Amino acid sequence: MTNPKDIEALSFEDALQALEKIVGQLESGTVPLEESIAIYERGAALKAHCEGKLKAARLKIDKIVIAQDGSIDKQASEAE
Repeated sequence: MTNPKDIEALSFEDALQALEKIVGQLESGTVPLEESIAIYERGAALKAHCEGKLKAARLKIDKIVIAQDGSIDKQASEAE
């Protein structure tokens, strides 16, 4: 059920929405054990994907520099 290429293609928002759906399914307690394990694995992969996207965004923000004249300059980021 976990397809890394499928997850890599997701935007942060889509991955978060899929993760929220999985959490809801697991919290409901109505999913059979084997399916719960499979969707939990996918949820872990989605969580890692979201964390990676957030880290990349954080690195981009950290590279924004405000000059003495008040202008904003964006330095190239290693995450790009």
